[in-house]
Amino acid sequence: QVQLVESGGGLVQAGGSLRLSCAASGRTFSNYHMGWFRQAPGKEREFVAAITWSGGSTFYADSVKGRFTISRDNAKNTVFLQMNSLKPEDTAVYYCTADIEGATMNFDDYDYWGQGTQVTVSS
Repeated sequence: QVQLVESGGGLVQAGGSLRLSCAASGRTFSNYHMGWFRQAPGKEREFVAAITWSGGSTFYADSVKGRFTISRDNAKNTVFLQMNSLKPEDTAVYYCTADIEGATMNFDDYDYWGQGTQVTVSS
């Protein structure tokens, strides 16, 4: 089992920045590819970003490309999502995910999920 705990969410004005963190425990963190998804009220969960186990490859949804950056610190068992130039449409609950097989954009592929952290961007 892998336990994931997100933090760093909050309320920010449009154009502002937030940095989400996800602390992992339970298994060898560096074995897992990590992802971030989000879900806004009344909408389906959607892919945001993913990073391979080594951090060597990253992937982004088109909607966040150039504004968000995913990174990881395997020594601290933590993955980050730096979010800049935030827009009201970024408002959602953000979830951290982990999977041992690959860094994909499909939420069905991920085995472990955190509880989520709320991000609210005001206009």
